[in-house]
Amino acid sequence: MKKIEAVIKAFRLEDVKEALVAAGIEGMTISEVKGYGKQQGHSELYRGAEYVIEFIPKIKIEIVVSSQEYADLAVKAISEAGRTGKIGDGKIFVSTIDHVLRIRTGEEDTDAL
Repeated sequence: MKKIEAVIKAFRLEDVKEALVAAGIEGMTISEVKGYGKQQGHSELYRGAEYVIEFIPKIKIEIVVSSQEYADLAVKAISEAGRTGKIGDGKIFVSTIDHVLRIRTGEEDTDAL
């Protein structure tokens, strides 16, 4: 089992979600997060004063899939639908999941997905 965590620009969420559903991946968790990478935030003007926004709002998507094949499909869907070609498009992390338990039924591992 694999866990895919992707941090993307907020306005790309619907496109990414549609691409994931088209790839056969429906279950996901979405969180609003803030952070920065190479862009180191940005400056904005508000009522004539300049403010430095250090942490940029982003969306974090978390998906757990049963196989490497589905992980590859998810990564491809996210990277293609989330790409704008500009700095700050985000990152995708893939890790291995050792165990899953569905609390309600007691199902484990791939049955719990």
